[in-house]
Amino acid sequence: MIVFTKLWETLKTKNISQYQLIKKYGFSTGQLDRLRKNQNVNSYTLNSLCEILDCQLGDIAEYKKDETN
Repeated sequence: MIVFTKLWETLKTKNISQYQLIKKYGFSTGQLDRLRKNQNVNSYTLNSLCEILDCQLGDIAEYKKDETN
């Protein structure tokens, strides 16, 4: 499963708030909610985050094996 734990750390490091993502960059609260819940997001969203944060995909997302199966 892909998790977005690193996103929140990178946002803090880059000094960008969730409020700024919504107001300045046009992210919806629904997109942020899906990221918080590690739900599906599209590649456009991931690409936008990488551009805004000037980072690599690995700085905002990582694959973790689902241990429940």
